[in-house]
Amino acid sequence: MRINAFPALLLSLVGVAGGCRQQADAATDTLLAAREKKVEARIAAARRDTTGQLAPVAKWVLPDVLREVSGVAVTSDGRILAHNDERARVYVLHPSRGVIVKEFTVGERGLAGDFEAITVSGSDIFMMMSNGDVYQFREGKENDFVPFKRFDTKLGKECEFEGMAVEPGSGAFLLLCKVIGEKSKRDRVLIYRWLSQPGKAPVVSTISVPLSEAIGANGWKELSPSDLTIDPATGNYVLIAGRQKALVEITPSGSVVRSFPLPGNPQQPEGVAITRDGILIIGDEGVTRAADITLYPWRRDQGAAASNSTDSADVSRGDSTSAR
Repeated sequence: MRINAFPALLLSLVGVAGGCRQQADAATDTLLAAREKKVEARIAAARRDTTGQLAPVAKWVLPDVLREVSGVAVTSDGRILAHNDERARVYVLHPSRGVIVKEFTVGERGLAGDFEAITVSGSDIFMMMSNGDVYQFREGKENDFVPFKRFDTKLGKECEFEGMAVEPGSGAFLLLCKVIGEKSKRDRVLIYRWLSQPGKAPVVSTISVPLSEAIGANGWKELSPSDLTIDPATGNYVLIAGRQKALVEITPSGSVVRSFPLPGNPQQPEGVAITRDGILIIGDEGVTRAADITLYPWRRDQGAAASNSTDSADVSRGDSTSAR
């Protein structure tokens, strides 16, 4: 189902009499409130489902500035953070209304580079470049330029990195390899664990999973990992692979729990996150169509089956919403 939030009418009222603008905003808010209620009802129904399906409940179509959406994360209050892979500009989305409520930039002039992942730990946000450099900062206000702290992991020669998470408790960075530098290690999924120590050298270790175990009974010939997250309920690592459109769940010790194809018809899944209340979020980069973010109720007994009934909408700025 698509909801039209009158984008042309809304844009034409910007800067016009306050009364007209208030009426347009009220109409839009009514539509978005209805959408939010519907999404929440679908989530509740999905959680009562006993079929074990990974069934999408909402799909938010992203604007062109996020066509190359590269990472997604979830704040402590459940909002979605997203970014593309060229600039450290963070977009904040309302999870069940599917609108961008604000955006802010990292760095006084805005950092540019190959940004591949974003994650949250407490009130801190972290973004990672493909060479393993990590940037730490706090959430900014609308159109803010926020200061940052940079961590040089010196792991750029080891891997081309595509995903990251922060380990609860220790604060260690978990950095997911997409392309492994050493040929002898390319028969596995490899995650680097990098822990900073004040006044001491960082502690670096690896979590290694044989590709054959990660692939399991699926027909993939290889895996090209694109992001990972930590399931807050189990502590397990949930990985996605863009080219194979795959999901793999492993334990922190490297044992494979399950692996299966992502449902629906994703183009190039690049970002993954799981909320505290059990919503799986997948960011899908635009290839032949617009990029999108899809929400699934995440159950620990799910299999690969899926249905395709979603609430679909274009994402726009929350203050001048264009949602369909």
